[in-house]
Amino acid sequence: QVQLVESGGGLVQAGGSLRLSCAASGLMFSRYAMGWFRQAPGKEREFVADITWSGGSTYGADSVKGRFTISRDNAKNMVYLQMNSLKPEDTAVYYCAAARSGWLPREKRQYEYWGQGTQVTVSS
Repeated sequence: QVQLVESGGGLVQAGGSLRLSCAASGLMFSRYAMGWFRQAPGKEREFVADITWSGGSTYGADSVKGRFTISRDNAKNMVYLQMNSLKPEDTAVYYCAAARSGWLPREKRQYEYWGQGTQVTVSS
């Protein structure tokens, strides 16, 4: 049974930082590209960042470039999202997801497995 469990969300002031973690189990983690998505109230779930199976390449949405960094540790089956210079518009539930195929998949439909999400709230 595949499980992705996010943690690290919370309430932070604008300009602050958070580090999200995602623990994966039940899959050959090092064979999956991993991604982070987010969903704000009343909005569609949107792509944030992703990373190849090896960690050698990453890609981030324009809205987070220069502020968010995705990384992974295949020895620990973990993926991370370091979020700096947070803005109120970053407020959302953040989800990690796993994709078996695709170089740096950015579409929700490309991801087979999803976590339950962790809430990030940025106050102004």
